[in-house]
Amino acid sequence: MFELIKSGGWLMLPILACSVLALAIVAERLWALQIRRVIPRHLVAQVWTWVRKGELDEQRLQQLRLSSPLGRVLAAGLANRRHAREIMKEAIEDTGRHVAVELERYLNTLGTIAAITPLLGLLGTVIGMIKVFSAITVHGVGNPGVLAGGISQALITTAAGLAIAIPSLMFYRYLRGRVDMLVVRMEQEAMKMVEVMHGERAGDQRGETGA
Repeated sequence: MFELIKSGGWLMLPILACSVLALAIVAERLWALQIRRVIPRHLVAQVWTWVRKGELDEQRLQQLRLSSPLGRVLAAGLANRRHAREIMKEAIEDTGRHVAVELERYLNTLGTIAAITPLLGLLGTVIGMIKVFSAITVHGVGNPGVLAGGISQALITTAAGLAIAIPSLMFYRYLRGRVDMLVVRMEQEAMKMVEVMHGERAGDQRGETGA
C-alpha cells in the first residue's frame, strides 16, 4: 500500500487528506443525524403535559432548548405561547431555519471533497503524462522502465481520486436527504404542538362563552 501511495507522487497527500476528512465528516454526521437524537420520541407529548399541569417555566424551557434540535424549535414556539398563533409559527419557522443550517454542518465540505478529488486525480494524470512524454523525448520509446513512473502516477492518482469521490458523493446525497426528512418531521411536530395548544384555548373560550 505504501508503495502504491509513493508511486502516485506528491498529489497523493492532498487526496489522502481528503479521504480522512471525508471519513470523519461522514462518521460525525451519521452519529449526529440519528432520529432519536434530533427528534426524541414523545417530546411533544411531554411538553403538552407540562403545559396542562402548569409546570412549563423558564427552567423547563431552557432544558427543552438544550435537549435536541426539535426541543430548540419547540422552545422557540413555547416562549411565545401567550401570543397569537401566527407569532408562534413565525418564531418556530425562524428557529427552524437556524436548526436546519446546523443539521447541514460540514455537508458542503463533504460535497466539495466529492467534487475536487477527481480533479486532483486528473491533475495527477496530467503530471504523469507530462513525465511520460518528457521521458520519451529524452530516452525514446525503447525502454519501458523509463516510462513506467509517469504511467504509474497517472493511473494511481486517477484511481485514488475516484475511489474517494464516489463514496463521498453517495454519502453527501444520502445525508442531504436525511436532513431534509428531519426538517420536515420537526416542522410537523412543531405545528402539531401549535394546533393542539391553540385548539385547547379556543375550546376553553367557547366553553366560557356558553356558560
